[in-house]
Amino acid sequence: MTLPLGWNGPLSGLICGALFGIILQRGGLGNGCRLVAALRLQDSTVFNVMMTAIVVAGSGLYVLELAGLLQLSDVFVPTTYFWATLLGGALVGAGMGLGGYCPGTSVVGAAGGRIDGIVFFIGMIVGVMVFAGIYDPITPLLGAAAGPQAQTLDALFGIPAWLILAIMAGIIVGVGWFTRRGHADPSIVCAD
Repeated sequence: MTLPLGWNGPLSGLICGALFGIILQRGGLGNGCRLVAALRLQDSTVFNVMMTAIVVAGSGLYVLELAGLLQLSDVFVPTTYFWATLLGGALVGAGMGLGGYCPGTSVVGAAGGRIDGIVFFIGMIVGVMVFAGIYDPITPLLGAAAGPQAQTLDALFGIPAWLILAIMAGIIVGVGWFTRRGHADPSIVCAD
């Protein structure tokens, strides 16, 4: 599928990234305290926003495929590598626990002028440079223990994609119902 004005290239990534950042900021995810509250299971906003984004994107892909505008076989699905996933998850999780930001929300926090977001974003850039410096020696580890080749959830579980989307939507509704206490507790979020 090709789109006019270069929308299927870097321009589309910049526009989608900016829109996603605005949504994260409007959802209160540009505040590291909110992410820490999510890790402490005190605030489900992060879970609700991210799961909703996943279901909306998955539903959009499903509808585009049904309409014949997209072949899911043309969408790149990376292979999971166990040790790389374990190492990356541990490092990102430690960073989130210490700094209160994931990579995307640190950019949002920094763009919003939050000092902690700026510091975390600079730290992330330094971390990327360190990783680039040690990439060659750890390449064998990162490519070890490959999982299924480019397998999606529907292929992995052997059930239709619409059912996966329905289950995920049900999880969002269930978590929303279970954690509903009116509005988010303002005492959880740090002052701006």
